[in-house]
Amino acid sequence: MSEPTPPDEPTRPQLQSAAATFALLSAPTRLHVVWLLARHEYDVGTLAERIGTTVAAVSQHLAKLRLAGLVAARREGRHQIYAVEDPHVLTLVEQIFEHIAPDGSLAPDPPTPRHPTRPQPGTT
Repeated sequence: MSEPTPPDEPTRPQLQSAAATFALLSAPTRLHVVWLLARHEYDVGTLAERIGTTVAAVSQHLAKLRLAGLVAARREGRHQIYAVEDPHVLTLVEQIFEHIAPDGSLAPDPPTPRHPTRPQPGTT
């Protein structure tokens, strides 16, 4: 008989969804697209130019990101303008790049105090 899942433990559907999101972001070009869109809205041509790849390649990545609901598009004249749709993805992408140094190594953790500060009496 299996034990019940503790209330703070992720459910199987949550784990599957998280794994699918990480898999989607595992392609370097796709991750670059999301990183750029986290800072500004762009059309596909500008994204391709910024990334240094073809419009066709970026279009394929955008299609997958749109299908997953991570990116949305709106029409502006003759162009589709893309933006990140899910604010949680913005946080995830920002945090990963805070954790990875420009040379690709893991960035050092910020210093932490040796002894946690204790609340002063009467302030709790």
